[in-house]
Amino acid sequence: MTHVFKKPTRVAIVGAGNVGATFAYSLLISGLASEIVLIDANHAKAEGEAMDLNHAMPLGRPARIWAGSYEDTAGAVITVITAGSAQRPGETRLDLVQRNTEIFKQIIPKIVENNPNGILLIATNPVDILTYVAFKISGFRRNHVIGSGTVLDTARFRYLLSQHFDVDPRSVHAHIIGEHGDSEVPVWSLANIAGMRLPQYCAVNELGCADETLNTIFEQTRDAAYHIIERKGATYYGIASGLVRICEAIIRDQGTVLSVSSYIDEPYYGIEDVCLSLPTIVDLDGVERIIRLDLNEEEVIGLQKSANLLKNIISQLKI
Repeated sequence: MTHVFKKPTRVAIVGAGNVGATFAYSLLISGLASEIVLIDANHAKAEGEAMDLNHAMPLGRPARIWAGSYEDTAGAVITVITAGSAQRPGETRLDLVQRNTEIFKQIIPKIVENNPNGILLIATNPVDILTYVAFKISGFRRNHVIGSGTVLDTARFRYLLSQHFDVDPRSVHAHIIGEHGDSEVPVWSLANIAGMRLPQYCAVNELGCADETLNTIFEQTRDAAYHIIERKGATYYGIASGLVRICEAIIRDQGTVLSVSSYIDEPYYGIEDVCLSLPTIVDLDGVERIIRLDLNEEEVIGLQKSANLLKNIISQLKI
């Protein structure tokens, strides 16, 4: 009898800060990966995180976890990049761009050299611009470079809507598109609960659905990171959960619709040659395809403004 040995599912994490370490822990709990390697410029920090994670293993799911080097990205299904300069209180995500672009110029070529066939998953902010930077530097196919995009914004949006309408967040279907940041766009025209658009749902169920209430919900979604950073210095639980969800869609070949950021190579409402978030089918090969949304005029204008803002920043970079 011939035995076929399957290679273990390896996920490499570049950056062992708050986001990277929390993601590693969430990934361990999920059981998705049989190998987790942590890579950080501060190797001792990566070693400490790996030790701590290993001590949790007997109480959860078995996996091989270690602090490694870029050579250990070889064979990884996904390399998740969380490394970079952190967002500071009062600072926009776009303020980070030049510092983190320089860091990516050092990181990406090392990953490509050791793992030319894997998928890059970018979480470092400003994520849309750095997804574009990673795509250009790596030379990878567009479907193999993915940004966490507005996966977290969409989760925040659905959570806040669920609180208002008193339903399970998983029963709310709504998306935030465009930039992961101040120019992001809520797709109100397609938001629904139980297949009913929100105005219809509110009318049938005799609920309040005033424009100012909905606008407040969006503002709370858009500005959530600022409020969290002001209170605790950083955000990491939400984004770590979002990264695990993206990894699950890839590793299990689920074909899940997620609002990830990816390179737009075919005109989308006149938008192209930029990375931003749109509902996207994600499977074992990364981005399977971007879904064409039937947006209203206001949403199209908002999305185009978001794209133009990102393209303006990209045009100033030395990639």
